[in-house]
Amino acid sequence: MNEILSYRELDVWKQSRLLVGNIYQLTKKFPKEEQFGLTNQMRRAAVSIPSNIAEGCGRNHYRDSIQFFFVARGSLYELETQLIVAADLDLVSSDELELNLDQVVRCKKLLNGFIKYFEKQANNNQPTTINEIIEQYGNSNTN
Repeated sequence: MNEILSYRELDVWKQSRLLVGNIYQLTKKFPKEEQFGLTNQMRRAAVSIPSNIAEGCGRNHYRDSIQFFFVARGSLYELETQLIVAADLDLVSSDELELNLDQVVRCKKLLNGFIKYFEKQANNNQPTTINEIIEQYGNSNTN
C-alpha cells in the first residue's frame, strides 16, 4: 500500500509546482516595463498555489487548513485571468496561453477534488488530523 505522508506527495502540489515553472519561463520574455506589473503578479499568484496547499497541510485545525486550500484555489483563478490578460496584450501566443490554461484547469480539478475529499472526511469527523486525511486521500487515489 502506498501511503502519502506529506503534502509533497500530493499530485495537486506537484502539478502546481510545474505550473510555477511554466509561469516563470513564460514571464522571462515579458518586456522590462512589466517586471513590476504583470510579471510580478503572475509569479506571485503561481507561487501562492503550492505554498498555500503546503501551509494548509501544516495546520492542525480543519478550518485553518481548508481556508488555505481556498486561497490556493483563488490564486488559480487569479492566474488564469492574468494569463488571459497577457494574451490580450500580445505578451503570450495562443499556443502558450492554451498550454498554460490547460495546466491551470488540471490544477483546479485536482485541488477541487482534494478540497471535496478533505471536507467530506472532516465533516464525518474522521480522520482527525490533516496527515490522516492526506494518507487516506493518497490511498483512495491509488486503488
